[in-house]
Amino acid sequence: MKILSIALFAFLATIVQAEQIGYHQAKLDDTGKLLGWYGATPGDTYDHVIRLVWGFWRDIRKCPNGVPYYLQHQVWRPSADDPRGLGGDQISMALSSWNLLYGYLGDPAVKDNMVFLADYWLDHGFSSPPDRWANLPYPYNTEVHSGQYDGDMVAGKGFLQPDKAGSFGAELITLYKMTGNRRYLLAAVKIADTLAKTVVPGDADHSPWPFRVNARTGEVHTDTLAASYTSNWTPTLRLFTALTELKRGNATAYRRASRLATEWLQSQPQRTNKWGPFFEDVKTSTWSDTEINADTLAGYILEHPEWSRSWRAEAESILSWTLSTFGNPKYAQWGVTAINEQTGYMIEGNSHSARHAAVELLYCEKTNDCASKQEAIRRLNWATYWVDNDGRNRYPEAQHWMTDGYGDYVRHFLRAMASAPELAPASQNHLLRTGSTIQRISYEPARIIYSKFDKVSTEIFKLGEWPPRSVQGGRFSWNPVTGVLTVYSTQATVVIVRH
Repeated sequence: MKILSIALFAFLATIVQAEQIGYHQAKLDDTGKLLGWYGATPGDTYDHVIRLVWGFWRDIRKCPNGVPYYLQHQVWRPSADDPRGLGGDQISMALSSWNLLYGYLGDPAVKDNMVFLADYWLDHGFSSPPDRWANLPYPYNTEVHSGQYDGDMVAGKGFLQPDKAGSFGAELITLYKMTGNRRYLLAAVKIADTLAKTVVPGDADHSPWPFRVNARTGEVHTDTLAASYTSNWTPTLRLFTALTELKRGNATAYRRASRLATEWLQSQPQRTNKWGPFFEDVKTSTWSDTEINADTLAGYILEHPEWSRSWRAEAESILSWTLSTFGNPKYAQWGVTAINEQTGYMIEGNSHSARHAAVELLYCEKTNDCASKQEAIRRLNWATYWVDNDGRNRYPEAQHWMTDGYGDYVRHFLRAMASAPELAPASQNHLLRTGSTIQRISYEPARIIYSKFDKVSTEIFKLGEWPPRSVQGGRFSWNPVTGVLTVYSTQATVVIVRH
């Protein structure tokens, strides 16, 4: 009987091992918990997957008008083009991920794509200077192959989303620091000026800026359920802070707007858990709370403990709410609780599961409370299974979103590696985090050379190809067990790490 039970268990284990998740068979550890589908370690898997995803984006086909598919469509299809236009934060998300990816890979093509993306949006889709909501990007191309952004997916022509403008402005500051091109700085200042001018205190039904507004008239879209309120304001706070530090624009107005937005976030969504909306396709009659707004603020709080005296408890509270609200038990047999996208669409998402995991790992790093660390890693493992060998990255319900599968995907794996360097590849050299902005970086056989915007910064590398012998431009600490190199520079914008 015992032998039969053992044989039955082995047979059942074989069946489980053969089960499919996304594009790949489930790969399990000795306890039946989910591993990444590629290689022997999480670092092998994550590195492989983000390279696949970047390659797919880089080589994607062009639309009939010659514009790359990702600049005109939110969903990729293998043959006929999807009829829908751009995702609301699609370009900003890609800029966010590619900034981290450039530091990680040192591939000039990544940086070149950032410049291409930003220039295209600046050239093809901003409100006019005389408008009441002037100099802000339109998030959608209502005529899909027009090559122009001119409105909102739901509200139509002439409407825009101020929170997406704040996101783009923050990414433009990063691109200015990377390239030195003042075009990006000036555009960011104009975005910040409009947002500072239009801010209001907000209340339970109105955020400091509306979710959908007519750029020319200032009319908030007719349905207040998904037009007067959103909690996605941490990118806008980043924009105001960055300009204030650069001493550009109206610092007094930016500080006032930041104070109003911070006070509102603390008094409203942090207390009410009203964390929506975010997505461009939320219907006007629907209210939908989102994982992205909640967990993005939790990450912001962890990176800015000056947020409040109880920053740790507040971040933990948001993470707990997200897990209890959006946790999906469909994959529990493998030790995975995936994370659903939003209350209006309770489907587990690649980027949403990866984001929650990355913020959990940041929480572990900042507080030394790592109770959820292994579960977070399994969430990341799960999110890799939806990437095929050619780099297509589909949602579990079968659509290939250019946001969730690309711009809002890669950054979470790179942030996870920064918080837990053991998740980076053990046999490669990579920058995982910088306290500045990387302008150029080159990984060479016996050295790493990089330039950065600030003289004072700290960089964290994972070195697996060789140990460092010296660092020019700063002092360093090296842990040969973990492979983590930390570089501290106070007077240099160019640093050379030598083998």
